Amino acid sequence: MAGWDNPDVELLHDINGLAREAPGWADHLMEYVGEYGTIAALGLLGLWAWWTARRRPDAVSAVAGLVWAPLAAGVAVLVNVPIREFVERPRPFLTHDGLEVLVDGKKDFSFVSDHATLAMALAVGIFMVNRRLGLVGILVAVFAGFCRVYMGVHYPTDVIGGLALGTAVALLLAPVALALLTPLLRAMAASPRIGRLVSAPPEPRPESEPGARAG
Repeated sequence: MAGWDNPDVELLHDINGLAREAPGWADHLMEYVGEYGTIAALGLLGLWAWWTARRRPDAVSAVAGLVWAPLAAGVAVLVNVPIREFVERPRPFLTHDGLEVLVDGKKDFSFVSDHATLAMALAVGIFMVNRRLGLVGILVAVFAGFCRVYMGVHYPTDVIGGLALGTAVALLLAPVALALLTPLLRAMAASPRIGRLVSAPPEPRPESEPGARAG
């Protein structure tokens, strides 16, 4: 399927060429960020969104949405397994010389990118609950895809396909997932032992100042 690769080979070399020109410490940093850092950042964003969602009036449905985010990521990666086997696209460094490959051991098929799929599913799941943090997450997911091309392990279209797949799974399956998760989270919220994981008690209102008149 070499002909299928042609449209984005030039962009692959342009982005990966940055790795050849960058100092060694920058490549090591991008390798770490591309492999672990972006996913860790999305996990922290999810925890932040959960912490704030617990105090919302719709805490049960909001937390259910955040539970769906990692589940959506897992489902999206599973959906990608047959796609990869069907397309059978080799990694770019196996068919194109001159690439700077920053991570070893990537011998499976290239389309679509698991990292991009996972990152975007997490980001979209967060976005459905918290727009502000979700937008940050989407930017992180796009950067994760950029890192995979920079590292020489994916074509740009592998990343675009992964971002699209993660988005589709997170959005299209959300109604069914939330219909199943919301009753479960509602039952958890009613539990005295684990209810705080779903719904936090409201913060106490500040007391009126001494001597203040009652209105």
